[in-house]
Amino acid sequence: MSDNTGAMSKKKNDGFWETIRTVIYAILVALAIRTFAYEPFNIPSGSMRPTLLIGDYLFVSKYSYGYSRHSFPLSIMPFAGRVWFDAPDRGDVVVFKLPSDNKTDYIKRIIGLPGDTIQVQDGRLFINGELVQRERIGDFTYRNTYGSQLRVAQFVETLPGGKKHFILEEGDNRIYDNTREFSVPQGHYFMMGDNRDNSADSRSQVGFVPAENLVGRAEFLFFSTNGTASILEFWKWPTAIRFSRLFDPLS
Repeated sequence: MSDNTGAMSKKKNDGFWETIRTVIYAILVALAIRTFAYEPFNIPSGSMRPTLLIGDYLFVSKYSYGYSRHSFPLSIMPFAGRVWFDAPDRGDVVVFKLPSDNKTDYIKRIIGLPGDTIQVQDGRLFINGELVQRERIGDFTYRNTYGSQLRVAQFVETLPGGKKHFILEEGDNRIYDNTREFSVPQGHYFMMGDNRDNSADSRSQVGFVPAENLVGRAEFLFFSTNGTASILEFWKWPTAIRFSRLFDPLS
């Protein structure tokens, strides 16, 4: 009787530790994917409208630009610079750590590359002294946090090299519509939000972003909610999910 009891106890103990090992392996695999492959992010503000909306959830590729200490959870790895660095392209939508605290995640579009000059005059963007072309395509409508419907002029902007993306402009005389000329230092990037009159970016307190602070390139949306339900409130999804945005690639 005692032999059987001992065997059962040993079997239960082995099963417990096997479960613990499985959980640890699962956590390590998840951390490896998050660190070296893809990390999910959500959009809490409207600074990247119309490209990204509040309530969008997206995957960022961590391998696109190589790896820095900010590729790791809590930026815990004690090394400087980047390894296997692959320089980003102008127009990429990227997640980066705010240079002033190296902790806060921001998402913007790369407008200026190292060595570029950037200036905004009367709402128009100039890169290296050349006017960046934009074409009015109508209005973009959305509801603000108070429920009011707003209409904003929408344009297609064509960056040097030919990359096109949408931007919003409330007017050409807002706070960031006339700036000094910025000279982007080597190893740094100049970021701007697509919602040009409602974005804290390199024109203001964000400043130039070091290559080391790049977390990854935004690739595609995997979930989007209009704000009436969180990603965990699955019973509200049928009316809250923006189905037309699911799995949209980002440009």
